[in-house]
Amino acid sequence: MRDDTLTFYTHPISRGRVTRWMLEETGLPYEEVIMDYGTTMKGAEYLAINPMGKVPALRHAGVVITEGAAICTHLADLVPHKALLPPPGTAPRGLCYRWLFFAAGPLESFLTARKYGALAPSSQAGYGNEADLMRTLEQAVAGRAHLAGDGFTVADLYMASVLGYYMHFGMLERKAVFEDYALPHLQRPAALRANARDDALAAAHPLPAMVG
Repeated sequence: MRDDTLTFYTHPISRGRVTRWMLEETGLPYEEVIMDYGTTMKGAEYLAINPMGKVPALRHAGVVITEGAAICTHLADLVPHKALLPPPGTAPRGLCYRWLFFAAGPLESFLTARKYGALAPSSQAGYGNEADLMRTLEQAVAGRAHLAGDGFTVADLYMASVLGYYMHFGMLERKAVFEDYALPHLQRPAALRANARDDALAAAHPLPAMVG
């Protein structure tokens, strides 16, 4: 018999917060398993689930899905009535994929590499150079409430999460164009519920000095 239980592996101070927001948007019931850095996250039991030893991960119907954007897309597909993904084959669906994977790929990679002084040559890196990347980002969100079509989608969830996180930690300049787009999404009821749950868990699962 197929097990449709959603089992969510996470830590309250991790990219798992994005997945939790998405889970809350779906309204689907799920089980949470809190992993700790350096111990259970690198233990044999969890490495059998995700050999990277990182969170988030989602087990569903006998399959393990890792990578936040992949998890969020899978979850959106489970609740088509929520319209968190536009209809297949439409222009909004293509835009949703574009900006979801732009945020999860070039944008996050660049912001992390820049912080730690390890930028690759622009001709070799998927994120290219800073000027082109930032121009693309600003044009994507300027004057828009939504990235794909007329409603909130998984692309908005992921992009708002990335912008909010990196602005909060000073890794991305707090420009009005970014805040005007991201802040309304970050105040959605599902986002607030997700943050409240992770904030409550964080005290019992502190972040160690070094994580991997």
